[in-house]
Amino acid sequence: MAPAADREGYWGPTTSTLDWCEENYAVTWYIAEFWNTVSNLIMIIPPIFGAIQSVRDGLEKRYIASYLALTVVGMGSWCFHMTLKYEMQLLDELPMIYSCCIFVYCMFECFKMKNSVNYHLLFILVLFSLIVTTVYLKVKEPIFHQVMYGMLVFTLVLRSIYIVTWVYPWLRGLGYTSLGIFLLGFLLWNIDNIFCDSLRNFRKKMPPIIGVATQFHAWWHILTGLGSYLHILFSLYTRTLYLRYRPKVKFLFGIWPVILFEPLRKH
Repeated sequence: MAPAADREGYWGPTTSTLDWCEENYAVTWYIAEFWNTVSNLIMIIPPIFGAIQSVRDGLEKRYIASYLALTVVGMGSWCFHMTLKYEMQLLDELPMIYSCCIFVYCMFECFKMKNSVNYHLLFILVLFSLIVTTVYLKVKEPIFHQVMYGMLVFTLVLRSIYIVTWVYPWLRGLGYTSLGIFLLGFLLWNIDNIFCDSLRNFRKKMPPIIGVATQFHAWWHILTGLGSYLHILFSLYTRTLYLRYRPKVKFLFGIWPVILFEPLRKH
């Protein structure tokens, strides 16, 4: 975490229970953590296009919700890192729980009839979200949130491993790429937390461009944003395979992955 001695800016004193390693208001007076803020664009813009494409393709609403939930996380994180206000912190952290619950629902409903609804699983996930929200608002302990979020991610990892091991082994590349990118982001998140003082001292001695490259919490946003986006593609690929579609991952401009498919023609 960041040392206590940080300058104030447009949004006033920090009220969040977390203040990350990036130097506050170092780039502009209007944004507390500039790089931690703008790095959220990867979680905001691509999922919006994913949601629009999902609507056009007539996909089940839960996949549209998955894309939009990731966008909400990115917007909440933008507001949090821009202001370092407690209310904005909640706008970041609570949607992380809700979006993961949507991901869990999608992953466990991949092999059901089209447009079916699992009310038991919905009830469990909604109840889990309500309990986490209520407890977190009471205790205000970030570690509690991190453990609950970790439980959901671990559930997604186990389900993904089951699918690529026993159901669709040819999806290992997409599944493990999503997981690997996410875990790399998690590694950098920990490095940023544990070695914050060393990183700050290093940045003071280095040219600005190198200093930016060591903003590991911003890299956490980029990598987990990409990892989460790829997870949605993995979930959607699994689902459309089961529904006997022809999904394919294409790269827009040779860079950004999207999923395209068409229904299986009847002869």
